[in-house]
Amino acid sequence: MRVLLIEDDALIGNGLVAALKSAGMTVDWVRNGLSAQEALREPAYAIALLDLGLPGMDGMAVLKAARRQGAETPVLVITARDALEDRVAGLDLGADDYLVKPFEVPELLARMRALMRRRAGRAISRLSTREAVLDTGTHEFSHGERTERLPAREYALMQALMERPGHIFSRSQIEERLYGWGEEVESNAVEVLIHSVRRKFGKGVILNIRGAGWMVPK
Repeated sequence: MRVLLIEDDALIGNGLVAALKSAGMTVDWVRNGLSAQEALREPAYAIALLDLGLPGMDGMAVLKAARRQGAETPVLVITARDALEDRVAGLDLGADDYLVKPFEVPELLARMRALMRRRAGRAISRLSTREAVLDTGTHEFSHGERTERLPAREYALMQALMERPGHIFSRSQIEERLYGWGEEVESNAVEVLIHSVRRKFGKGVILNIRGAGWMVPK
C-alpha cells in the first residue's frame, strides 16, 4: 500500500515513515502545503496522512482544494488541533477520519485499515480468494494448509495482488505500489519477491502471465 505523508515536523515525520515502512507500506513524504496539493493530484496513493499546521498552505486549505479538484484519495487528518470546531471542519471539508496528536502507532494503523475496508466495502481486515487469505492486521498469509507472517515487502506485494484477484499486474504497476520516491529498484526486484513467496507457498500462489505480468487466481 502506497501512502502519502504530509507532515512538516522532521521528528514526527521520520518516526512515521519508519513505522509505516515496518508495517509493509511504501511512503512518500512531503513537508509543505504546496507540495501536498501537487502530490494529491496523483492517483497512486491508497491513503494520505495530512497534518494541518503546514508551511506555505494550511492543511485545511490543502484538503479543500484537493476535494474541489476531484481528488478521491482517502485522507486521515493527523494534527494537534483537538478543538471540536477543527474536527468538524476537517470532516466537512472531506477528511475521512481525524486523529489527534499525540497518538500511538497501533491506533494510526488500525484507523488506516478501517479506512481501506470502508473504501473496499469490506467489514473485516482480510483479503481472500478461493485458496488464499491475507490478514491485513497481522500480516499473516494462508495458502493451502500453510500460514506464515510475511516480511514487510512480501506483505506489500501480496496485498497489492490480493486486492484485485484475477487482475494482471505489470512490473511497473507492482513497482509503483512497492517502492517510493528515490528508492533504487533492481531490475529483478519483483521477480525476487515473487520467487520468495512461491518458495514458501508453492508456484500456484502467484501466476505468471507471460508477456503481461503476474496475478493471484480468484
